[in-house]
Amino acid sequence: MSVNRDEVCVLIPALNEDPTIGPLIDQLKARGFSDILVVDGRSTDKTRKIASEKGVRVYTQKGRGKGAALIEVISSPDLIQKPYVLMLDADGTNSPEDDLIVLSPLFAKADQVIGNRLIDKNAGVFHRLNLYGNKILNHMFKVTHGEYLYDILSGYRAFKTTSLKQMHLTEQGFGIETEFAAEAVRRRHNVVVVPTSYGARVGTSTKLRPFSDGIKIGVTMIKLSRMNNPLIYFGLIGLIPIIFGGFLSLYCVIDWILGVEHVPLMIASTLLIIVGTQLIMMALFADLFLSYHREVLLEIRRK
Repeated sequence: MSVNRDEVCVLIPALNEDPTIGPLIDQLKARGFSDILVVDGRSTDKTRKIASEKGVRVYTQKGRGKGAALIEVISSPDLIQKPYVLMLDADGTNSPEDDLIVLSPLFAKADQVIGNRLIDKNAGVFHRLNLYGNKILNHMFKVTHGEYLYDILSGYRAFKTTSLKQMHLTEQGFGIETEFAAEAVRRRHNVVVVPTSYGARVGTSTKLRPFSDGIKIGVTMIKLSRMNNPLIYFGLIGLIPIIFGGFLSLYCVIDWILGVEHVPLMIASTLLIIVGTQLIMMALFADLFLSYHREVLLEIRRK
């Protein structure tokens, strides 16, 4: 499938990446891209200056965080005019030479393409903790959203502009990649995953904090699942009072056998179990409703 780079807007979110932003822009221009937009997170180094001197468009975000920057750009009616968007990180870890691999599925009717970094040839670049953490989050996404997309945290992505602008995006930080994946699943977009190269960072340290950001991404994943997989979302919430109620009931029964009664605690444990059961029943009904809704949408699209 041929790719017309003149129809592509290259979107580069950047924050303090002056060692790599210049060479990255040079490589993209050498590959034939004419519309390059650097979204700067109010860098304190020379990132904006270097990008401007390279003759590309530079947008300085108003809010804070990678997600906030991308939401500002995507929601703007003027910044993205091309029918396709190629997004990659500014830190030099994504190779512009993989552009055809990432873009080709778009020109063959895909809605979103994810560049999968977690392949064997890139294994040596990742710290073992980061590699395992990524794999855990990918499997967690499968459980909460019903799709295994191999590398949901990849910053190397491509979109149809129409599909991108359909998404309802709210995540302000690194959770934005998870939201891209979750929104694609919710809207039944055609998502293609392709293998891409991944290199070591040059000259700058990562902004990602493995533990705290990993927890935030996991929480974001569960929060977003209320629209894609209500059975998991409300089911997990329902399990909490059932577990507490069960432990309280067990404690009351053991003491009752020993001759001590805890009537108020027994009532409280029963109420907790009832509340939890009702939440799980609500999760089942929500899941059935969502399945029916998806079937109706599928029939409408077929017509």
